[in-house]
Amino acid sequence: MAQPDSLAPTEPTASPASRPLRSWQRRALTKYLAKRPKDFLVAATPGAGKTAFGLRVAAELLADRTVEAVTVVTPTEHLKHQWAQAAAAHGIPVDGNFRNTTGATSRDFRGVALTYAQVAAHPSLHRVRTENRRTLVILDEIHHAGDAKSWGEAVREAFTPAVRRLALTGTPFRSDDNPIPFVEYEPDGEGVLRSRADHSYGYADALADGVVRPVIFLAYSGEASWRNSAGEEFSARLGEPMTAEQAGRAWRTALDPAGEWIPAVLHAADVRLSQLRAGGMPDAGGLVIASDHESAKAYAQILRRTTGHEPVVVLSDDPKASDRIAEFADSDERWLVAVRMVSEGVDVPRLAVGVYATSASTPLFFAQAVGRFVRARAAGETASVFLPSVPVLLQLASELEAQRNHVLGKPHREKAGWDDELLADANRTKDEPGEEERAFTALGASAELDQVIYDGNSFGTAAFSGSAEEQDYLGLPGLLEPEQVRALLRQRQEQQLAEASRRKQAEPEPAPAAPARPASVQERLAGLRRELNTLVALHHHRTGKPHGVIHSELRKYCGGPPTAMASVEQLEERIATLRSW
Repeated sequence: MAQPDSLAPTEPTASPASRPLRSWQRRALTKYLAKRPKDFLVAATPGAGKTAFGLRVAAELLADRTVEAVTVVTPTEHLKHQWAQAAAAHGIPVDGNFRNTTGATSRDFRGVALTYAQVAAHPSLHRVRTENRRTLVILDEIHHAGDAKSWGEAVREAFTPAVRRLALTGTPFRSDDNPIPFVEYEPDGEGVLRSRADHSYGYADALADGVVRPVIFLAYSGEASWRNSAGEEFSARLGEPMTAEQAGRAWRTALDPAGEWIPAVLHAADVRLSQLRAGGMPDAGGLVIASDHESAKAYAQILRRTTGHEPVVVLSDDPKASDRIAEFADSDERWLVAVRMVSEGVDVPRLAVGVYATSASTPLFFAQAVGRFVRARAAGETASVFLPSVPVLLQLASELEAQRNHVLGKPHREKAGWDDELLADANRTKDEPGEEERAFTALGASAELDQVIYDGNSFGTAAFSGSAEEQDYLGLPGLLEPEQVRALLRQRQEQQLAEASRRKQAEPEPAPAAPARPASVQERLAGLRRELNTLVALHHHRTGKPHGVIHSELRKYCGGPPTAMASVEQLEERIATLRSW
């Protein structure tokens, strides 16, 4: 029979120093033990080892009897069990199956793992537990305590009596007006308050230390066409300047499994996965992040046809989702397709290829997604993430190394343009199409490799799906150090530009022969668009201006609609204008 957890606990089974720490963890631990503060906030990039750091702090405090119990609070049920397993490996038995209805656990446990929702459901219960024993509370992904006022109030009520509190975060904070409990804020001189971390360890630092992998982003553009509710048809090119409504519809059209964009990108991602497996990462796995259940199932069917292998599908309403993720992590399966289950904190170290097939666009969600691929296991491993070529995602990919604090106040939200509503939409519990989804019908979208982003820089020129130019980038070696990645991308780009110039100069004069079949309008338009996109990419590499900005300047100078809707004459005028520039 289980005994109340207020009884004397058993001794920990592992010494605090039994596991080696990374250099950043040692620095943070030294800082923590020198001051032994009541509250301590660590902001460390995904894959850096926040869990190991938190458990080391717990072991130290248990060993010197500063605390006698540990409470871990996580965003999800899956992470509860993941923390409990990690704690057991560190010699700290933690009950990952604790339920509010039980209210107690066996004396054999040194603590419990909870979710923020559990705490919000019964804060007084957890306050009593915290008061009854000297407790260290580890608040994993602490930004969740700011998601809703009720959650923040519950966390504050339950854990104010704690002897020590350790807050951890690995993603950019959301910007809102709800202060996060136990986080210190200070004015930034611009009229807003920003959170202050006691120890920060960003992606750039972790990359330099070899703790995380280099991430290569392969951005795919293409022509998207849709029909609105009035029956009018529209076309636009992903990445070109357009209204927010047009951008959203072009984006969702590209993600439509019935179109050409998704199959082409999934095929390219699988080619990249095969290359990594053959080049030094034999167990490399891929993850497709979908927006909803219907899309996830459709993407899985496409992968099955493309690869000949059955992908693993994990949906948020699957009671065995955590088990399926764990089984995938320990297997040799190629692909995992998920909606909301594989996000922050979920640990599948062999994931090395990702397809960002969702319309979520916040820094928070993007960092959570990319964080699934960065955990380094061996020297030289790289990660590749395929994504739509839309400005907000390209900016986030270029700013992967940026460190953000939690900011209170509307002025910052307006300035930064963070779209938290899209995150909420991507994390919907029900997959019911809203008014926006019903307002238009996707007709189709083509795909082409628009650019490769690494270390904040763009490489390559436009390359059609299946072309030799695309294969050059899909065939990058799987084992490369960060500097080697940069050097090889630069070399590939120079070769590509030189080859384009050589072909242009070597074009022969048309030989007198029987007249060829006149090119159709569709063929002429496709050829002119291809030439324009190549020239835009060349201009980008000379000036550093984003592709979309160059297209926008051309339209402003020459007039006319977006490239996808431009006539032959308009395209020719833009090509001539760009050559004159």
